[in-house]
Amino acid sequence: MNANLSRKLKEKKRIVIKIGSSSLQHPETGKLDFLKMERLVRELCDLRNSGTDVCLVSSGAIAVGRMFMGMENPQSTISRKQACAAVGQARLMMTYQKMFAEYHQTAGQVLMTKNTMIDNVSRKNAQNTFEELFRLGVIPIVNENDTVSTYEIQFGDNDTLSAIVASLVSADLLILLSDIDGFYTDDPHENPDAELIRDVRCIDEEMFHMAKESTGSDVGTGGMATKLNAAKIATKSGADMIIANARDIRILHRIFEGDFTGTLFHSNYDEDFYIGDFIEGTL
Repeated sequence: MNANLSRKLKEKKRIVIKIGSSSLQHPETGKLDFLKMERLVRELCDLRNSGTDVCLVSSGAIAVGRMFMGMENPQSTISRKQACAAVGQARLMMTYQKMFAEYHQTAGQVLMTKNTMIDNVSRKNAQNTFEELFRLGVIPIVNENDTVSTYEIQFGDNDTLSAIVASLVSADLLILLSDIDGFYTDDPHENPDAELIRDVRCIDEEMFHMAKESTGSDVGTGGMATKLNAAKIATKSGADMIIANARDIRILHRIFEGDFTGTLFHSNYDEDFYIGDFIEGTL
């Protein structure tokens, strides 16, 4: 165990955790993995009970809706995906609410669009809402508002959204739970010699060159490049970021013990960084 790392992570007071679509489902059927979701909820509730502000960014609405509606083909039109999101988001939140209630924890739904961040009034209103939810001890569950926005559908999963949320709420740690152990020198699914980079102090162009636009699943849309973009947003906003594998959700408490496999991107706060400029300039 890394005692210094453990002490550093345990000092974090506001944490955003993102979990992807593929991590919430059984790969054989595409249906929700209730055992994994229950473990996730238990870990989040335990973090909240320790006095930490916790926010969950959860993908899965489109995939859940598609499965419930009996649509097996993931290659659908934007409008079809939005319709699936309308059905799936309600069912996903219903499942989360029931699970959180088992641990006497209140969860709240927050749906965001790109305009939330680039419009000054909307951004301030969102900040005020998050602050009040945290003050009340609520765990916000955030997703892109897919029924009215094509931003997430077109530009890649919720990696970027989770970093935007981390910036918005002034989080000091963002954890991306993915289907990979961390950031590698190459795609480990294709190259057995790819090496895991455990510690990143500076994100440079060479790292983006190493990143691959592939996900390894047909339910997610964000590749490693989107995770690097998320790291760029989070670290410039003053948060550390960790990429870890969601295969075993219990990795969350191991992270705070400093004993985990993953990649830690260290905070590199930039007082001139403005999230609205990043969104409009790169997407």
